[in-house]
Amino acid sequence: MRQWIGSVLFTLFLFLSVPLYAPIVLLTACLPRRITYRCVLLWIDAQLFMLERLCGIRHEVEGLEHLPSEPSIVLMKHSSTWETLAQLRLLPRQTWVLKRELMWAPFFGWALALLKPIAIDRRGGRVAVEQVVSQGRERLAEGLWVVIFPEGTRVPFGQTGRFGLSGALLAQACGKPVIPVAHDAGRYWPRRSWLKRPGTIRVRIGPPIPTEGRDAREIMNEVRDWIEKAIADFGDDQPESTAWNGTAPAAR
Repeated sequence: MRQWIGSVLFTLFLFLSVPLYAPIVLLTACLPRRITYRCVLLWIDAQLFMLERLCGIRHEVEGLEHLPSEPSIVLMKHSSTWETLAQLRLLPRQTWVLKRELMWAPFFGWALALLKPIAIDRRGGRVAVEQVVSQGRERLAEGLWVVIFPEGTRVPFGQTGRFGLSGALLAQACGKPVIPVAHDAGRYWPRRSWLKRPGTIRVRIGPPIPTEGRDAREIMNEVRDWIEKAIADFGDDQPESTAWNGTAPAAR
C-alpha cells in the first residue's frame, strides 16, 4: 500500500508541476537557450528527487567515458517515461526526435518548443526520415546532441520493438558514429502504470558504433543487438552501488 501511495503522489506531482513550472520556462524565451535549458534541468532535478523520495527509484550509470567530446547522435532504449526525463541529466545539452502531438499539449508543449525538438509525424514515412536527417544536421551544427528512440514508442520491459533507420541515416549524413544506450527503467517504471517498483535503474552507455561506408540496416542491427545484450546482462538482481548524481555530462 505504501508503494501505491508514493507512486500516486509522484504521478500527481509530475503532472501538476508542469503548468506551474512551464510559465517560468517560457519567460526565458528571449534569453540564450542555455539559460532555458538550465531552467528545465531544475524541473528535471525536482522530478528525479521526488521519484527517489516517494517511490525509492534511483539510478546508476556506466560507460560515461564513451561519450565523445563533440555533439553526437544517441540511440536509446525506450521502455518507460523515466528516460524521457533522466536523459537530460545523463547526456550533454541535447534535443530529441519526438512525435509532433507532444507539441500541442498546453504548457508542456509550449515550453518544449523552446528546446528545438525534431517533431515528426510518426506516420510520415520517408518524409519524417528526411526531416530527422535535415533538422538533425542543423541541431548538431548548433552544438546540440540528438537523442533518438529507434523503437519510436515505449516497448514493455523484456520486449524489443522494430528499430527505425533514421538515426543511422542521420549519422551517415553527418559522418558521425552513433552512441547506443541501454537501461532497465521499464522494470521499475512500466509503461502506462501508476505503480512504480523501488530499486536502482541501471544505465549503460556503449562505445561509439561506426557508420561510415556501412548499410543503415546493418548499423541498426548492431545497435539493437548491443542494447538488448546489455539489458540481458543486467539480469534480475539489484546491483549494490550508489546512484550517480548525473551532473557532469549535462554541464558540458
